[in-house]
Amino acid sequence: MHQRLLTMALFALTPLLTNAQPSRITDHNAIGWFTVNGDYKLTRQWTIHTEAQWRRANFITNWQQALYRLGLVYKATDKIQLSGGYTALVTYPYGGYPVADTGVPTTEHRAYEDVTLSDTAGIVNLSHRVRLEQRWLANLLPGGSREVANWRYQNRVRYQLQATVPLQGRTRDNREWYAFFYDEIFIGFGENVGNNVFNQNRISGGLGYQFSDAIRLELGYLNQITQHADNDTVTGKSVFENNNGFRLNVACDF
Repeated sequence: MHQRLLTMALFALTPLLTNAQPSRITDHNAIGWFTVNGDYKLTRQWTIHTEAQWRRANFITNWQQALYRLGLVYKATDKIQLSGGYTALVTYPYGGYPVADTGVPTTEHRAYEDVTLSDTAGIVNLSHRVRLEQRWLANLLPGGSREVANWRYQNRVRYQLQATVPLQGRTRDNREWYAFFYDEIFIGFGENVGNNVFNQNRISGGLGYQFSDAIRLELGYLNQITQHADNDTVTGKSVFENNNGFRLNVACDF
């Protein structure tokens, strides 16, 4: 009798247990991002922005992405800054669910426009940045070819909240330490987005040191959650990366 009741209970619970299985696959990766930002002032209001990022998987041993950005910045007021420019990006296969089964890196080109609002709350310096991106992602010919078959166009909006706090006084000065934190969410919209309505989220926090008015160095923890555009081909489940590691940034103002 007890065995019969147990069998009936398990049979009744089977649909619930099946539905309780996770509907997504999580791919964990260790990452290390090395970034350099350079701002070159042309006039009191106009600045050229340059940026290079070498993003590594397994902390330093494998490529994740390489990014290069060039932009023009306009200082509208002391608190409002407008900018726009161009970004070139190469994404390499990495992790348990690579972006390309062939092992071939893929190219992306972007145009971007953003507005940044700066403010203070006590000794905390805050900035809010909204960025629009127009993305052209390469679709390669099958069979491991590096030749581009066509370009897939997507739109994306990003919102970043960043805070910096001086640690040796009420202001951030030369030869002093400060703490920083930021969170940025990426949302895809329009045609060709597919599963990437929620594209990714990044959280970072750590310490910075201001050597001079021209040079700062920052090292912090980085968490990146990103959703793949396509589901896993075997299970049909959506694939999310949960990447954790560090970000080392050098900022130069000239």
